[in-house]
Amino acid sequence: MTYLFQNYARKDFEIVSGQGVQVQDNFGKNYLDFTSGIGVVNLGHHHKAVEQALQDQARQIWHMPNLYENHLQEQVAQALVGDLGYLGFFCNSGAEANEAAIKLARKATGKSKVVSFINSFHGRTYGAMTATGQAAIHAGFIPLVPDFHYGDYNDFTSLELVDDKTACVMLELIQGEGGVLLADNTWVQALAQRCLETGALLVIDEVQTGMGRTGSLFAFQQFAIEPDIFTLAKGLGNGFPVGAMFGKKELGAAFGPGSHGTTFGGNKLAMAVALAVTETMEAPGFFEEVQETSRLMEKKLDAISSGKIQEIRGLGLMWGIELTSAEVLHETMKALEDQGLLTLRAGERVLRLLPALTITQEEMITGLEMIKGILAD
Repeated sequence: MTYLFQNYARKDFEIVSGQGVQVQDNFGKNYLDFTSGIGVVNLGHHHKAVEQALQDQARQIWHMPNLYENHLQEQVAQALVGDLGYLGFFCNSGAEANEAAIKLARKATGKSKVVSFINSFHGRTYGAMTATGQAAIHAGFIPLVPDFHYGDYNDFTSLELVDDKTACVMLELIQGEGGVLLADNTWVQALAQRCLETGALLVIDEVQTGMGRTGSLFAFQQFAIEPDIFTLAKGLGNGFPVGAMFGKKELGAAFGPGSHGTTFGGNKLAMAVALAVTETMEAPGFFEEVQETSRLMEKKLDAISSGKIQEIRGLGLMWGIELTSAEVLHETMKALEDQGLLTLRAGERVLRLLPALTITQEEMITGLEMIKGILAD
């Protein structure tokens, strides 16, 4: 018997403890975690600095509403964007961050049209769900929010959807849930230019790609673009619920007092954790180590030869192995789970790998050897 809605297809075991990328279930079985809680625990489980920051803040005060100054919010925003020219808004999740982005774009421009892309994923609240270009996620929830339009990812003809009636374009530089699909750099540049020409705001959804996942703090730093708005969540709190939306300073007038808000967003506990996460990533050599691990991962993945593989693609520590069918994917994930490796699905048949940024080379090799062995079978 359960007292819960059955909206999750849960495994029949529970993860009860973890350290780094090693986790244990309620039956005492150990696993290597190549999921990071769906790209959340970027610094690994039980990270000392993050845990200490949470404990220290918990001894002071947990929550006060956003009716008062919050120096931790200022510190986190400054640590994240520095002199880049953005203002921040803190919330509790990626969906909330994307809702805030949509509201800011519509209010700042006075326009309502939103353009996003097929196979995208932006969340499950109504605005974010409508921006998500997946019919399966829309099913049963019609009517959606009006004036959302969907283009084909990496298709130059989709640029024609962006016109002078467009408030914003929402884009993932890697479509994570959609199948670990990478944006073409030339197409991204053209899309950014089209936004400039039409007055549409460019919104980059960094919920999964941000906070070091692709080898830099934000993925957009590798595409030579400057978004008008970008959103964060997942890795920002290393497991503690927190989201953020950043917009260029000139958009500030659109979000005056009373325009948008949240009761729990930016609370002291979340901000203490986010500051510890950000400061950890700012340490000298952190991203150089992530990039070195990424190169090793790419090399080892490229060395896997199997008739079950159609394509391997990724960036940083965000990789997808497209297999020949959904059935092969299911069998592969179950076999890996039995051997002690936790992985994710993306799209219909993509094995998604999101190990913590702090994974050791030995742990990385161990996990990839398991994958190589299963796919060779």
